[in-house]
Amino acid sequence: MTPLDLLAPAEFRSRMTPPMRKMFVYVFVSFFAMGLTLSLYVVYLHNVHHFSLAFASLLLSAGAVVALATSPLWGTLTDRFGPVPVLLVSRVGSAASLVLWAFIHHPSQAIVASILMAFFAGGSAGPSTTLLTRQSDLDDRSRVYGLNFILINLGIGLGALISTLIVSLRHPITFEYLYLFNAIVTLIAALLVLPLWGQGHYEATAPISKAPTPKGWGVVARDGRLIRFMLAFLIMMIGGWGSMEAGFSFFVVNNLHYSVHLIGVITLFNATTIVLAQVFVSNRLSGRSRMKILATTGFSWGLFWFAVAACIALPRAIGVLVMCAGMIVFSLGETLMAPTSSAFINDIAPEHLRGRYNTVGGLIWTMSTAVSPLLTSLYFQHGLGNWWPFATGCAAIAGGLLLWRLRRHISAKDDGRFEPSATP
Repeated sequence: MTPLDLLAPAEFRSRMTPPMRKMFVYVFVSFFAMGLTLSLYVVYLHNVHHFSLAFASLLLSAGAVVALATSPLWGTLTDRFGPVPVLLVSRVGSAASLVLWAFIHHPSQAIVASILMAFFAGGSAGPSTTLLTRQSDLDDRSRVYGLNFILINLGIGLGALISTLIVSLRHPITFEYLYLFNAIVTLIAALLVLPLWGQGHYEATAPISKAPTPKGWGVVARDGRLIRFMLAFLIMMIGGWGSMEAGFSFFVVNNLHYSVHLIGVITLFNATTIVLAQVFVSNRLSGRSRMKILATTGFSWGLFWFAVAACIALPRAIGVLVMCAGMIVFSLGETLMAPTSSAFINDIAPEHLRGRYNTVGGLIWTMSTAVSPLLTSLYFQHGLGNWWPFATGCAAIAGGLLLWRLRRHISAKDDGRFEPSATP
């Protein structure tokens, strides 16, 4: 089996359209750019610019609130103009924000750059998922989401690895070089999505009755399935990538006193595990309860954070090994989550509101990055930083339990307990 077959089986590749292939290239480059700086936000503000941890955490939360407040705008624009124009605006705006971020020296500059970065970041995930969904057949969507997640994590992992070769806490100017390089790669991503102009628009079909089709955000807000899912998934995400971005690198550098370069190595473990396992996992999810699968993700994330907490009492060499092994468990949970959560959201989404529903899906990630820094800051500011990973693991498991219970409130079809081939 070739590496390409590992990423996408030959029979699946044969059904890929040229626009879909171009979209996957865009996804990889875009998330490679994100990986360059994803885990260094708090370290950059606190260890390089010597802003307080409270300021860095509040700024991260404030940015997430901005993204949260503006996400309905991006969802509406996606449904009205299509995903590609939104992606272009998002990538160009993000590149400009990264240039500003590279040259911050005062808190006011950091606030402006962070708000702009958060604003434009909101126009990325939802439109991207919408475009991939409209380019794929129903039976292929789980594989599409799985491959998309592989490329996301491969990009993030390689970006994180490259960043460790660039930055040094002893030479703060290297962080400026890194953010400028990130801006250039983000502009390249914008150029890659430009040939897809006109793809992914909603094409209305002839109505079968004279009754008007419900439209707007009111339909989304009244969907009880989506609201219950959001609340449970949010709690699990606080114990997942929300806290990973908010405090993991800070904990590794300042509490465990490990090298900043280890963060890139651990991130690469994450990406490698996902690349090797995602196709195998995706091919075995059909017909299984989506909520049980997502609950398993929560349990695996909890185990990872418990392993991180244990590193406090372990010799450094053993701690590094335990953390890398724990990241493999964390990553396997992600391979379960990625195709499952996207499939659930897109299965319950009306076609004419798909942009809004996918924006809500991205909103969960944004909300977790708003709440997690505040919680993280409370622990570290009150001298409880060593307990933070344990509390984060408990949040992941609590979210998993709530998703397990959600099965009672959704149909078997929404829960994925059927074979796609048997669908009418």
